[in-house]
Amino acid sequence: MPNPSPPVPVEVVARARAGDRAAHAEIYAALGGPVFTLARRMLASKPIAEDVLQETFVEVICNIDRFRGDADVGTWIKRIAINKCLMHVRSSWVSRRSPEVEEPAGDHRSGAAKDQMALERALDRVPDVARAVVWLHDVEGYTHAEIGRLMGRTTSFSKSQLARAHERLRELLEGKEAASETSLCTPELKTC
Repeated sequence: MPNPSPPVPVEVVARARAGDRAAHAEIYAALGGPVFTLARRMLASKPIAEDVLQETFVEVICNIDRFRGDADVGTWIKRIAINKCLMHVRSSWVSRRSPEVEEPAGDHRSGAAKDQMALERALDRVPDVARAVVWLHDVEGYTHAEIGRLMGRTTSFSKSQLARAHERLRELLEGKEAASETSLCTPELKTC
C-alpha cells in the first residue's frame, strides 16, 4: 500500500470544493512539502521538482470540484504529482540533462547525516526511470504491479529496474566508480 499523506480534514476539502481559497491554502500547507519531497526524489532536480509542485497544485485547484472522495485527498494529490513526475521522466530532454548534485558547503555533519547525503548523491546518479521506480517502491510503498501500471509497463519491468538500481546504488556507495555506467540502460527507454 502506498505511503499515506498527512490527513486533510474533510471539512477543508468540502470548502475547497466550494471554491474557498483559504481551504486551497490549507491543503497546500498540509501537502505541499510531501509533494515537493516526492518530486525532488523522483526527479533529482530541485527546479523541476518546484515546477511539478506548482503544476500539481494548479491542477488540484482547477479540479478539486471533481474530486469524488473515493480515497483521501492526499492520495489523490500524490497520484497527480506522481503522474506529473513520470511525464517529466518520459520527456525527451530529460535524458540529455546531467544530474544535479548538491555538494555540502562544509563537512560538519554527523555520520548518519553524511550517509544520508551520500545516498542522496548516489540516487541522483541513477537514471530517471530507475530512480522513480526506487522511490515509488522503496519509499512510497507501491507494488511492482502498481508501478508497472503507472509507467505503462509490466510488473517485471518494475522489478528489473529496481534490481538494477539497487545494484548501481551499491556500486556508487561502495565507491566502485569504474563500474559500467550502462548497467541500467534499457534500449526502449534509453535511460542512460
